[in-house]
Amino acid sequence: MSSHAQQPHRLTVRSLQAMKQAGEKIACLTAYDASFAHVLDDAGVDVVLVGDSLGMVVQGNETTLPVSVDDMLYHSRAVSRGLDRALLMVDMPYLSYTSPQQALENAGRFMQQADAQMVKLEGGAEQADIVSRLALNGIPVCAHLGLQPQRVHKLGGYRVQGRETDAAEAMLDQARQLEQAGADMMLLECVPQSLAERITAALEIPVIGIGAGAGCDGQILVLYDILGISKGRIPKFSRNFIDDSGTIEAAVRTYVDAVKTGRFPGKEHVFS
Repeated sequence: MSSHAQQPHRLTVRSLQAMKQAGEKIACLTAYDASFAHVLDDAGVDVVLVGDSLGMVVQGNETTLPVSVDDMLYHSRAVSRGLDRALLMVDMPYLSYTSPQQALENAGRFMQQADAQMVKLEGGAEQADIVSRLALNGIPVCAHLGLQPQRVHKLGGYRVQGRETDAAEAMLDQARQLEQAGADMMLLECVPQSLAERITAALEIPVIGIGAGAGCDGQILVLYDILGISKGRIPKFSRNFIDDSGTIEAAVRTYVDAVKTGRFPGKEHVFS
């Protein structure tokens, strides 16, 4: 039993479920330190993800693969200190969940040592046993389908997933299996808008999109992309929000408003 009640303004898994049921869009962004986390929290971001994207945008690697559990713990602890309202979600890094027991041990560290409220892991129906083990131990899970950056070499690059009929049907089936296993949220990355809409309608849990169209229950982007400071070209599914906003704080607020009102993503940000 907890020795004190949870702060009533802190968003939870139930809060996100209620937002889906009410048709309120969920605005999500990545963060990697306390200062940016505070800006996002003040701007009304609902979910802050400590993404393993830090391997690329913070550490300067070509992929997310070199990121370790210790890296994620360090950044997650920092981000947690900047949040009062937003739900904190943490990526499970590459090879940190190769078995249910390993996943439980590492996810438990994020919950105990970094104040995580949810962990995110990549993979389809083959991850159902892991999702179930975490759920049985009270750890909320966000599943991740579509483009999976940790499998970039297996996928042959950063490519849109689910365009073929068989692949689309398989992804829909995997989404259902992961929900049945106990997933509390689903992230769809770089999938055709029509498929994302089908999955969103089929699941009771919130579905968050990145390059998956406006039909999802919410959107997530990499913070550095919306601020125009990521190395190289910004992905098609993203948008530089600072050009028309002037300040970091205003850019984040503009992003949140654009997601909440359905103005982002637009047709130019999605795949068919």
